[in-house]
Amino acid sequence: MKFIHVTKEYSRSGPALDDISFHLVKGQFAFLTGHSGSGKSTALRLAHLAERPSDGEVRVSGFSSTRTSRRDVWKLRRKVGYVFQDFRLLPGRTALENVSFALKVIGSPKKQIFPRAQRLLGQVGLAPKA
Repeated sequence: MKFIHVTKEYSRSGPALDDISFHLVKGQFAFLTGHSGSGKSTALRLAHLAERPSDGEVRVSGFSSTRTSRRDVWKLRRKVGYVFQDFRLLPGRTALENVSFALKVIGSPKKQIFPRAQRLLGQVGLAPKA
């Protein structure tokens, strides 16, 4: 992921992000911290191409905010996971069922869904919640 001189402005409130640049390499683990209103959620929306920068470029896994069409954003989202602040889980379902549902939606082979979901939950320390 690479932010190259990224600015995001909203009409009345001024820039949420102003000339931000950073580079994360595959496998790198990073934290995004800051006070309320500092632009954390904006940065995540830009990284997921849910929004486009007012200026600059965001590059993620071969996709670019300047070259990727809105109808092709789904291709990025199939390659890069995104954890929402409010989790957006299916109510009344277990963690395993929620992860399995996501794998089913992206077309994973039926026989691989539950084993893969269990492995993924294990990787993030949630296997006991399955």
